[in-house]
Amino acid sequence: MCGIVGQLVLRGGEADAALIKTMVERLRHRGPDGEGIYLSGPIGLAHRRLAVATDLSGEGRQPMANEEGALWIDFDGEIYNRPELREDLQALGHRFITATDAEVVLHAYEEWGRDCLHRFNGVWAFAIWDERRHELFCARDRLGVKPFYYTFVGGSFLFASEIKALLVHPAVGRRPNDRMLAAFLAWGVADHTGETMYDGIFQLPPAHRLTVTERGAPEPERYWDLAVNSALGRADDDTAARELKDILADAVRLRLRDRVPVGTCLSGGIDSSTIAALANDLLRAEGIRQKTFSVCFDDPRFDESEHIDTVVAATGAVNRRVTPDAEELWEDIGRLLYMQDEPFASLSIYAQYCVMRLASNEVKAVLDGQGADEQLGGYIAYQMPYIKGLLRRGRILPALREAAGGVRHHRSFFSWAIRQALVRSERRGLLLGDVPEVLRYAGSLDEVLAREITATNLPLLLHWGDRNSMAFSVEVRVPFLDHRLAEYIAALPLDQKIRGGVTKYVLRRAIRGLVPDTIRCRMDKMGFVTPEEAWMNDELAPHILDLFSAPEFARRPYWNAEQVLQKYQEFLGGRSEYSTEFWRIACTEIWLRQFGDERA
Repeated sequence: MCGIVGQLVLRGGEADAALIKTMVERLRHRGPDGEGIYLSGPIGLAHRRLAVATDLSGEGRQPMANEEGALWIDFDGEIYNRPELREDLQALGHRFITATDAEVVLHAYEEWGRDCLHRFNGVWAFAIWDERRHELFCARDRLGVKPFYYTFVGGSFLFASEIKALLVHPAVGRRPNDRMLAAFLAWGVADHTGETMYDGIFQLPPAHRLTVTERGAPEPERYWDLAVNSALGRADDDTAARELKDILADAVRLRLRDRVPVGTCLSGGIDSSTIAALANDLLRAEGIRQKTFSVCFDDPRFDESEHIDTVVAATGAVNRRVTPDAEELWEDIGRLLYMQDEPFASLSIYAQYCVMRLASNEVKAVLDGQGADEQLGGYIAYQMPYIKGLLRRGRILPALREAAGGVRHHRSFFSWAIRQALVRSERRGLLLGDVPEVLRYAGSLDEVLAREITATNLPLLLHWGDRNSMAFSVEVRVPFLDHRLAEYIAALPLDQKIRGGVTKYVLRRAIRGLVPDTIRCRMDKMGFVTPEEAWMNDELAPHILDLFSAPEFARRPYWNAEQVLQKYQEFLGGRSEYSTEFWRIACTEIWLRQFGDERA
């Protein structure tokens, strides 16, 4: 959508114009359509503009002030209920100059103060400078779709949409955050706390706000939370399915309001197919043929062309496809990692990167199905916490029914998961130092889903999605993360999410007749994946061997380099199974060379 940066000098002094200018230039990819800078005493704000939605004229330039010039906003995001809020504010006497989201947020803050956040339906990361109070109000949307990073350095508070902009300051990001790096290497998690993989750089967590004055700042404050229902007991299936579908359809409608080219990411799975089907009904009513974008592979084990074809035939949508390969990946790895700022746990990210590059040739924004799995129990691994929770509550017969259903539908997954758990446990022995424990699946299903939505999985996937899309100046819109839908799903009993081993039970019921049954009834789980294991065993092997054999790799304090190389060679020789620890270690090494070594 946009790129924002800023500086507030603490305890006297003026903002550094040269620093602000260089920081915002690092975010040109987020906003190729214009740049704005505001400097006044201790405050400096800058903005890179992506003209996607309303007010494509120059009137929407940021940073933007209110009529008196007492408030200045630096905004990244979109407020989907903007027209309704605008009417409310006009009725209260506010006058508007532009048709932009930023001006609505500015007047909402003027009218309702910090509580304005509760009135927004959308995604956002912004900072508002209040000249009268001499304070900077910062906020991030409820589920963390838009990013906001910050640091305190050299007597200043600095913020930016991406870490790379903060790294412009020579004293920022001088060394890795070893604790976060160890957790990533061991468990594949990131974005699960307010810390980043750079020592001293933080992110404002989802659903948090922060007020900074020239005296400093308190801890970020949570303004919204999601309580996942722990109850069982069959709710009215038909009512739940109908209401879920109605809210989701309205969420898609809101995200198609703007008269700009909008496409849909289509993997062939349930979630993206549902979004494509709902969007198709709305677009066809407007006489518009939907554009969809997909990834395919030559290896049939990872190719979903058959499912994509089914959805395209049912909707009549235009479909564009890309087929990534390992050679392309290695050519792109430097830019991909630069855009992400931090190492990433899986090569599935590259499939999404290629889809966004493809989409950027034809549309300014894409709808995406992100967020359904974490809310609706879509990952097969969630079945074990569900069964354990049932047993802890003494629900023996329901637990047995779920176990039987899980085996019936997902036998091969559980067999693979058991083997992988043993392999990964052994591979964590390759790591050195203190490895923090991160238990994604500990507790009952409601506890796991709440954790996955707010910490251990969804924030990481949203990080990947934002950077991948903005790398090509494309906006991602995620209807499943409309806060009304999130609150509705969270309130449903657990057996509306998983029943008899069937994941996303209520969603499957809701889309009957909307999505072809061959998609609706799928029990496998893929999405935008890549043949990571095959690539790591073939085309990527020479590159990975070079990394693992290098002198600088051997000097790292994070792993036993000799054993890493030995275990990888055993995998190449067919003497052991693959596990993603190999890629995580390799990606971390590339990241350390690209970001860490040169700064040190």
